[in-house]
Amino acid sequence: MNREHIYRATIEKWGEKAQYEQMVEECAELIAALKHYERGRIKRADLIGELADVTLMVGQLTWMLGEDEVAKAIDSKLVKLDKLLLDPEGR
Repeated sequence: MNREHIYRATIEKWGEKAQYEQMVEECAELIAALKHYERGRIKRADLIGELADVTLMVGQLTWMLGEDEVAKAIDSKLVKLDKLLLDPEGR
């Protein structure tokens, strides 16, 4: 299945603004699922389903905003994280 084709089709059908709103909704559902999972209210498979929804939206937004720019931002964040890991006080 061609993800780019699906990403393009979602924008053509619902528009960019709707995809931003969908991302917010999916993130909220993942947050709720994480809290329910840690309390034993939902199964692991339910949590994975919510994570999959967010992962798909991350792919959609990455494609919309520019994969190269997102990759550069990720690399920058990884450098910061690596420095934090090397700091004995974790700051």
